[in-house]
Amino acid sequence: MTAPIFFAPAELLAPLVPGSTFVLGGPEGRHAATVKRLGPGEAVDVVDGAGLRVRCTVLGAADGELELTVEAAGREPAPPVSLTLVQALAKGDRDELAIETATELGVDAVVPWQSERAIVRWKAERAAKSLAKWQSVVAAAAKQARRAVVPDVSGLADTAALAAAAEAPGTVALVLHEDAEESIRSVLQRRVGPADQRGAERIMVIVGPEGGISPREVERLSAAGASTVRLGPHVLRSSTAGPAAIAVISEYLGRWD
Repeated sequence: MTAPIFFAPAELLAPLVPGSTFVLGGPEGRHAATVKRLGPGEAVDVVDGAGLRVRCTVLGAADGELELTVEAAGREPAPPVSLTLVQALAKGDRDELAIETATELGVDAVVPWQSERAIVRWKAERAAKSLAKWQSVVAAAAKQARRAVVPDVSGLADTAALAAAAEAPGTVALVLHEDAEESIRSVLQRRVGPADQRGAERIMVIVGPEGGISPREVERLSAAGASTVRLGPHVLRSSTAGPAAIAVISEYLGRWD
């Protein structure tokens, strides 16, 4: 079984080397000592959420804190091609389910999208609270998946912002659409290329709401260089499509080898 992970500030973890000892306190330390009931000799990973992972062994637990000794420390390299999920706001927490699953599958960044047909709207105070909820969902999913990196969750984007992002050099934008003629794999082969000839630095997967992406949005994104793609013969829910695409792309990129 892999070791459980806990978060700690980079300034605490950065100076650590094998043989160092330190105390994990605060909410994470209390959770580890009181809820998980970790004890001497057990393995623990402590991460900063930005790629630094410190592998530790518990020396002792008391008063909601863990005393740890460092076995190894290092920064995990960023993947050569990053994956971004652009998830349209959706009702019934399906958007949150999508970003949770995508995080567990390895997505690198998440963008909430206010699409034309989305029933859910982030406005005023709700926008800040909803964004904080998305960030919390992603952080919890990263912890569950034992990831050293918590995907970035950017602010709410509109279609104009997506079009601008799709035009950025090195970006391959894929719009999941049930009427698309090309499969996602064929577009990856054409636009991203084989492992030794990657033609992209970033792949952006764009998923619409329950009512689908409007023709006007498809036209604008296509004009910006995005490719419409289909995942297969079936129509997937908004909560399923993004994670399914992330899984297909991860396999194509060799992330799971």
